[in-house]
Amino acid sequence: MRRILLTAAVALAALPSVAMAHPKLLSSTPAANATVAKPTKLSLSFSEKLLAPLSGVELTMTGMPGMADHAPMPIKGFKTAVEGDGKTMVVTLPRALPAGSYDLNWHIVGADQHKIAGKYSFTVK
Repeated sequence: MRRILLTAAVALAALPSVAMAHPKLLSSTPAANATVAKPTKLSLSFSEKLLAPLSGVELTMTGMPGMADHAPMPIKGFKTAVEGDGKTMVVTLPRALPAGSYDLNWHIVGADQHKIAGKYSFTVK
């Protein structure tokens, strides 16, 4: 039995390894923790092509100037599209975002079929 296990281990070690990289967020506009003036578009650039129908964002206003107890408010009505080289997701807003703090939750599916998600925050002045 030991000999079979040892032979199997040697055979597996001899096989070429396959690197399974997952898409990574390379940059975003606005950037994480940035303060910006009333954006009408957001963009996220990834390291690999995205499957557009399975990728998207959720945008939530988490704070508003002058309202200490502001409950999180989901932002609706935007359009999301994968553009250009297939690695950039663009979020087009129906109107400029008002002053406040925001969380952007993103989820994507790359060519390897794995779902990857992340989150970052930014502020609108």
